[in-house]
Amino acid sequence: MTSAAVLPEVQEAEAPPEIAAIYAGLRKAVGVPIVNLIWRHFATLPGVLPWAWESTRGVIGSATVTEGAARMVALVRDAPGLGLSAVGPALRALPTEERARVADVVRVYNRGNQVNLQVLSAVRGLLSGAPAGGARPRPDGEAPAPVAASLPPLPRMDDLSGAARAAVSALAALHDPSEPVVPSLYRHLALWPEVLPPLREALAPRFADGRIVSLRASLLGVAEESAAALLPHLTPPGPFPAEHRDAVLRVLAVFPGKLIAEMAAVGLVLDAEMSRADSL
Repeated sequence: MTSAAVLPEVQEAEAPPEIAAIYAGLRKAVGVPIVNLIWRHFATLPGVLPWAWESTRGVIGSATVTEGAARMVALVRDAPGLGLSAVGPALRALPTEERARVADVVRVYNRGNQVNLQVLSAVRGLLSGAPAGGARPRPDGEAPAPVAASLPPLPRMDDLSGAARAAVSALAALHDPSEPVVPSLYRHLALWPEVLPPLREALAPRFADGRIVSLRASLLGVAEESAAALLPHLTPPGPFPAEHRDAVLRVLAVFPGKLIAEMAAVGLVLDAEMSRADSL
């Protein structure tokens, strides 16, 4: 199995002022205390993060995105046979306060994945040639309430123990064994390493039998409908940095085109299992 790769990124704690300002805007707009990996990766490509932020900042908090996220939650809630009972004992074994911290991590990533899946699908359409209208959407209210005030720092792969690093890599390989990228949710959950092996045990058969793939397709369907509604309201500040177009399209094919949808499914199913663990 290929070792899981960490996508190049500008970490939040290391961001220079211009990037840090965009990161702050993203955190407020999405209602989460972190910046998701794809945006941190965009920051490594000169001009890409400012272009993507200016293009989408007016739609991130729109009713279209809020309604799309609610539809995604309902899709996962109503999908049969997606329980993760194998991870339940590990979750229940955690002290109550630690289980609450894990729940915060999962719900923060769920919010980010639901928003990014829709918004970045619209960006991918724009870069693929669909026209943007350039009109600001009607304001839909204030920025969403934060999911959590803060999260513990995201660990680097190199800082994890060998066992935790292997467990994170094994989870990442469920998504694409040929060239796995490490989703940040799995890295964050490595702060509770005892949860990782049973999580993989619970997820592996759901990848193998196609249930996660089927759910991914359903979530992507919602995202594409949202993207079509969002495109007329994207406001690109000028031409996209041409030298990065092909690379960004490749990343967008992997992320909103596949990985973010799968992580949205995983996170929502895990959130449901955590609710069951809390109720027992």
